[in-house]
Amino acid sequence: MKKYAGYGLSILLSLSVLAGCTSGGGSGSGGNTESPGTNGGQAGKVQSSEPVKFSISMRTLNVPYVENHTDINKDKYVLELEQRRNVDLDIRLIPHNEYQEKMIQMFATNDIPDVVQAGGGLGGQELAGAVENGVFLPLNDLLQEHGQDLLDFIPEAAWERVTDKDGNIYAIPETLSNPSRRATWIRMDLLEQVGMDVPKTVEETLDVLRAFKEIGVEHPFAGRQNFKYADTFFGAYDVLGYGNQFKLFPDGQVKPSFFDVENMKAAIGVYKTMHDEGLISKEFATIESTDFRSIITSGRAGIWSMNANELPIWGAQLKENVPDAEIALIPSPVGPDGKGGYAHYSPVTRSFFINKNAADKAAGIVEFFNWMVSEEAELFFSYGIEGEDYEVVGGEAVFEVPTDSKGQDRLRYLNYWLWMVQDTTYNRLVSGLSEPGQAMIDAFDNMLAYEGRRGIEFGERLETLVKYPDLNPKSDELPPLILERVLRMVYGREPIDNYEAVLEEYLSKGGNEVIEEATNRYNSGENTYE
Repeated sequence: MKKYAGYGLSILLSLSVLAGCTSGGGSGSGGNTESPGTNGGQAGKVQSSEPVKFSISMRTLNVPYVENHTDINKDKYVLELEQRRNVDLDIRLIPHNEYQEKMIQMFATNDIPDVVQAGGGLGGQELAGAVENGVFLPLNDLLQEHGQDLLDFIPEAAWERVTDKDGNIYAIPETLSNPSRRATWIRMDLLEQVGMDVPKTVEETLDVLRAFKEIGVEHPFAGRQNFKYADTFFGAYDVLGYGNQFKLFPDGQVKPSFFDVENMKAAIGVYKTMHDEGLISKEFATIESTDFRSIITSGRAGIWSMNANELPIWGAQLKENVPDAEIALIPSPVGPDGKGGYAHYSPVTRSFFINKNAADKAAGIVEFFNWMVSEEAELFFSYGIEGEDYEVVGGEAVFEVPTDSKGQDRLRYLNYWLWMVQDTTYNRLVSGLSEPGQAMIDAFDNMLAYEGRRGIEFGERLETLVKYPDLNPKSDELPPLILERVLRMVYGREPIDNYEAVLEEYLSKGGNEVIEEATNRYNSGENTYE
């Protein structure tokens, strides 16, 4: 594998787009200024010379640039965005690792900003019933008048996830065109060192992990708290058990996938083997996202799971610390059915709700999001500020992909976090400019598109899951009741053969009602996706 490098390549862009980006801050001067939209539409309209002031809550998403910033509202890119769009933002950060709790607290105290960023569609646990309780504005008419480019750009499948059964659209979704987003990563230099091929099956993967341990790799498999981004083997056995991983069982009932007893026991057994043999850290159940990233980028891990679009960034940071390291995205290990991979994502990655108390500024807010799908926005969020981050030479934008961790963190912030509405699979302009970016595109198109686990998903969360919190899974975590017992089994504090008793406890504590509601919802077809 070749060494990673950044290349100063040129992207030819239309002069009209460049003019929209270099005319003194776009529409920040006010008036009915036009800038080009994706379809030559209304993306650049600004209705008033007065800035539209609004507050917005946003999850930090473990983005170092955001989490380490002294005041994100004074960041130069936020200020540039405000000038371009004639807005005055009050961004309220929600810590990544406290997101669920902080969101629920926000609604409980009624300290709700003008715009609320949530994950996924209407059924998110973090929304705490806010949609049903009338906290947010329906956006149908506002989108027709001020968001035509959004309506054209965002696919129907994404709009469905933010539309209730009565046809009311309650959020503006960020979309994901490839639902298989997470991937299995490996240190290819270590694999070459042990003289082994890329593993394909669960057993082959365990053999590679054993070989990594023998040569002194501290974390042959990088584990993480609650199996987040460490659910590779639950995926191999198709027992991920999340909110979008229900299955139709032979008895005609729709149940969480962890009701597949044989495969669930096998998956737990794999993790117990890894724990017992030291192939995963003994403390994996307490490793949080920041430490997980540090373990990997410092060169102490052999195999792990992470979103594939992080390849250029994490690769650059790893090579800063371990210059000879080479990483690759490989097919996820397959289980008994010959398949593997991770839970397919919803076509909505983030969604933005407008508080009903912000009705007087809602038109301006929708126009702000409408601009996000314009060519001008794509150039800004991809490259940054002209003259500082890129140059225009002879009508061409010349941008050099940073290879240092600071530059990569800035790029991730712009490409991923601050750009609120886009197809977030990967950045189209930046990815093709570097070798790791090209490798990432190849993985998405030729590998990830053919793996992953799709289950039955309910657009609006089952009421019984809200009623019984211990049975309520997060987006990528098993329900607390199941998770606690599975961890006990992995750590050897309870026999795996007790798993049937775990399911009996689940059923006795409300699980029968969950299954009944899931089956009825599935049979009715109401807000149900497969």
